[in-house]
Amino acid sequence: MVQAKPSLMRRTVARGARATRNGWAVLRHEGPSQFQFWLIALAIGIGAGFAALLFRVGITSLQSMLYGTQDTTHLHSFAETLPWGWIVAIPVAGGLAVGVILHRFTGDGRVRSVADVIEGAAMHDGRVEKREGLASAAASLITLSTGGSSGREGPVVHMAGVIATWVSDRINANGIDGRDLLGCAVAAAVSASFNAPIAGALFALEVVLRHFALHAFAPIVIASVAGTVISRLALGDVTEFTLPGGSALQFYVELPAFLLLGLVCGLVATVLMRAIFAVEQAGNMVQVRLRVPRWLRPAMSGLVLGIIATQFPHIIGVGYETTSAALTGQLVLHEAVVFAMVKTAAVAITFGGRMGGGVFSPSLMVGALTGLAFGLIATGFAPTVSGAATLYALAGMGAVAAAVLGAPISTTLIVFEMTGDWQTGLAVMVAVSMSTALSSRLVKRSFFLTQLEERHLHLAAGPQTYLLAMFRAGGVMRAPDAPGAADQAECWRMVEAGNYIGENATLENAMPVFERTGAEFIPVLRTDGPDAAPELAGALFHVDALKVYNRALAATAAEEHS
Repeated sequence: MVQAKPSLMRRTVARGARATRNGWAVLRHEGPSQFQFWLIALAIGIGAGFAALLFRVGITSLQSMLYGTQDTTHLHSFAETLPWGWIVAIPVAGGLAVGVILHRFTGDGRVRSVADVIEGAAMHDGRVEKREGLASAAASLITLSTGGSSGREGPVVHMAGVIATWVSDRINANGIDGRDLLGCAVAAAVSASFNAPIAGALFALEVVLRHFALHAFAPIVIASVAGTVISRLALGDVTEFTLPGGSALQFYVELPAFLLLGLVCGLVATVLMRAIFAVEQAGNMVQVRLRVPRWLRPAMSGLVLGIIATQFPHIIGVGYETTSAALTGQLVLHEAVVFAMVKTAAVAITFGGRMGGGVFSPSLMVGALTGLAFGLIATGFAPTVSGAATLYALAGMGAVAAAVLGAPISTTLIVFEMTGDWQTGLAVMVAVSMSTALSSRLVKRSFFLTQLEERHLHLAAGPQTYLLAMFRAGGVMRAPDAPGAADQAECWRMVEAGNYIGENATLENAMPVFERTGAEFIPVLRTDGPDAAPELAGALFHVDALKVYNRALAATAAEEHS
C-alpha cells in the first residue's frame, strides 16, 4: 500500500522545527553571530524595560494601598494628614517583611544592588546571583513602598542583571558576550526607569562595564532604546521633573559660583556616602552586641524611619516631590538645608538597617536641596549678575549624584533627560566636574566601588589589581607528581619558616609572599578540617602565576580596545 506524502504545510513546519533546533544547538555551542547577538540584545532590552516598568508600577500600587492615596506623586504632602501611629507602623511592618525575605533567601542578609552588578561584570563573566537578586528586588520593592528612604535604580539594575545572567547561561555566553549582555540589560533598565536612553547606554558603559569598547556600543544602544520605548508606551514621553522658565545662566560672570558649588557638592556627596558606611558599621556592632536576629534589623531601621517621618514625611520613598519642589524654587533656605540633612540621615539609616533600594534618587534629592540652598545664598549676594536660584538646584542635583555614582558623563545626561533642559549644560558640567574630582579623592572613586572595597574587592584600582583575586592557587599550582614539580623537602622547609599559602588563597595573597621571599615557588597546603594535619597539595611557581596574570591582562586590554 502506498503511503500518503505529508502535506506541504506539515513539511514546512517540520523543516522550521529542525532549523530551530539546529540553530539553538549552534547558538549554545558556538555562540551567537553578530546579527543574532543584536537580536538577543533587543530581547534583553525589552525584558529589562518591562521589569523596570513593573517595578515602578508595583511601588506605586503598594504605596497607594498602604497610604490610602491615588496620587503618589504627592505622597509626602498626603502623609502629613495621616495619624502618626500609621506613619510609624508602615515602615516597621515593611522592615519586618524585608528582614524575613533576606534572611530566608540570602546567605548574608544583604540586598544586592549596583555594586554586585559591577562585580559580576568584572569578575564573574557578566553573571550575578539570581536567587539572591530576585529576593533583593522583592525586598527593595517593599522598602520603597513602606517608607524606606532610598531609590529604585539599584534594584532595577540588579533585576536587569538577573535577566542577562539567565540568558547568558542559556546560550553559554563567554566572558565578553556575558559582560556585553549585562551592559545591555543595565542600559535598558536605566533608560526605562528614567526615560533617558542616551544616559542609560552611557551608564552601562561608564559604571558597569567601565570601558567604552566599540563592540559593546551597538547592542547596548539597541537595548537602551528598547527599554525606553517600553517605558514611553506605558507612561508617555514625559520628563520626571518640570522646570520653571527663565532659569538663564548669566554666562561667564556666574561660572566661578558653579565651580564653588561643585566643590560644596563634592563634600556633601562624601558626607552622604560616609554616613551610609558609618551607620552600616554601627548597625553591625549593635547587632552583634545586643544579639539582634538578622531578620529583625530592617524592622528596627523602619521604626527609626517612621519616627523621623512623623516630622519630616519628605524622607519617605524616592522623594521626587521634594526634589521637584527644590528645582522649582518652592522651598526657602532653612527648609532646603534641614531637609538635606534629614534626608542624608534617613538614607544612612535605610542602608545601615539592611533595607533595600538604591542611592541614585536620594543623591538627586540631596543635590537639588544643596544646590537650591547654595543658589539662594549666591543670588542674594549678587542679585544683579545672577540667574535664578533654581539653576543652582539643577546643577547641584547633577553634581551630588555624579559624585556618588562616580559617573560624571552619564549622570550629566540623566539630569538633562530627566528635566528636558539642555540650555544650562555649561553650568551643570562645571559643577559635576568639580564635585567628582574632589569626591573621588575622598572615597574610592564612587559609592559602589567603595562598597566593593569594604568587601576587599579592589576594583577601583583597575584590572591590574582585581585580576589577581580571580585566580586561586589550587588552579595554578603544580601538583607534587606533575612535571617540573617543586622539591618536597624544600617545600616543607619553607612551610616551617612560615612561607606558604592555602589551596584557596588567590594570586593576590601569593604575590606579596613572592615579593617578600624572592622564592621561585611557594608551597600550597591543603587542610581537610580544623583538626586535620595539613598536607602538601603542590607548589605555586612565580613564573606560572605571572603567565596566568599576563594572559588575563592581555585579554582585558583586548576586550576594552576591540
